Amino acid sequence: MRSTGAAFEQRASAELERAGLEVLARNYTTRLGELDLVMLDRDVVVFVEVRYRIRAGHGNALASVTRSKQDKLIRTAQLWLAAHSQHAHRPCRFDVVGYDGPEADARMQWLRGAFEA
Repeated sequence: MRSTGAAFEQRASAELERAGLEVLARNYTTRLGELDLVMLDRDVVVFVEVRYRIRAGHGNALASVTRSKQDKLIRTAQLWLAAHSQHAHRPCRFDVVGYDGPEADARMQWLRGAFEA
């Protein structure tokens, strides 16, 4: 399952880079959680959560980022900013990239500004 997640993170990274974002970090991990991607969209630091769901029985990929998960992402983003002070002055945004359905046919859905810190 981890390899599937990594494949979708790589896929999302490539698609976001094609859209003009620059990768600052991948899989930033702390004791509080993990950030799949940290990217720069012009002057905005974007924390990207990548989700994949083969079935929507419990909601689609975008809907799977619960309030609890959002709180973990916010706390982890704060740690990332503290560790990368050169970006601490920049505005920040939380995006969710979701893929639903069979791996080969899953299409990207990109929700910019999915939630607020």
